[in-house]
Amino acid sequence: MLKNELIEKLHIKYPIIQAPMAGGVTTSQLVAEVSKAGGLGMIGAGYMTPSKLREQIREIKLLTSNPFGVNLFVPSEFDFTEEEVQYASQKMQPIHDDFQIQLSFDFPTETQLFETFSEQIQVVIEEQVPICSFTFGVPKEDVILKLKHQNIILMGTATTVREALDNEDRGMDIVIVQGSEAGGHRGNYLGGVQESLIGLMSLIPQVVDSVSIPVIAAGGIMDGRGVMASLCLGAKGVQMGTAFLTCVESGANAVHKEAIFHASEDEIVLTRAFSGKSARGIKNQFISDMQKHESNLPVFPVQNTLTQKMRSASTAQSNPAYMSLWSGQSPRLAKVQTVEALMHNIMEEVNKIRSRTLL
Repeated sequence: MLKNELIEKLHIKYPIIQAPMAGGVTTSQLVAEVSKAGGLGMIGAGYMTPSKLREQIREIKLLTSNPFGVNLFVPSEFDFTEEEVQYASQKMQPIHDDFQIQLSFDFPTETQLFETFSEQIQVVIEEQVPICSFTFGVPKEDVILKLKHQNIILMGTATTVREALDNEDRGMDIVIVQGSEAGGHRGNYLGGVQESLIGLMSLIPQVVDSVSIPVIAAGGIMDGRGVMASLCLGAKGVQMGTAFLTCVESGANAVHKEAIFHASEDEIVLTRAFSGKSARGIKNQFISDMQKHESNLPVFPVQNTLTQKMRSASTAQSNPAYMSLWSGQSPRLAKVQTVEALMHNIMEEVNKIRSRTLL
């Protein structure tokens, strides 16, 4: 039986965290099934209203009494120009014309984002969620102190050793190290995207040697082999996204799941086209069309707003050409299975490897 400080701290049976994929993937059923199976289910609440977050927390509590957590996007100041918006709009107008939809210019303000984040934090506290994780940065000191006062365990995201040290220095209890293989948005916040693209197998031991808090490995891990490799390098657990995204209980669109099943590893690319923030997903028509224009696009969340209706229309028509098909770099290992089967298969493989290596 695997036992370590992370398992004991999170009160889970296995060192497996389901990645908090925002945008509707982390349904109440998915989160609850992961926790019931011995892992840690996580709500991807980045785009949720506080009221929707409260509703989902309560739904999950009806499905399981086991621990689960909430992940939030840490807001930050952002700048964009009218020229960038006009440039992006011009490039995307033909697509919107084809879908017979209007571009959305209802951009959130910095004040609105900070207010929503503050309200989300209050929901986490009021609903007594035991674990809260963060991406796109580390919250301010007053937020951290407020959560710690409620004995909520805090997990931060880092893509470099410098970011991991910053997470520890600013009060995170656990750090999730995101390798370049990870699907979805990059969690970098102290440097550029290029500087953040360190492979997971290189990143884990360097972070482990630099911090004293438990390290969770994330990026391209799909099975027991990836779990054991991460543990051997010093991580105390793993966070898996794509493997859970293709599970039966996932809220990902069927077209998205099928795209992953038919993708090869060299089709998984980084793009700013959908949101203005670099993210890893399956290359499609929109990514290809916008590739040479990426440097001129506005930042997140402005570009994310501009593409919102297009993504929704594409999803509604089951058209993968203009959907954000996020995926890690190991799509060939993805399977259709229940959460229970995935967790069972991972741990069975982990135990076989441990028995062979006497670890």
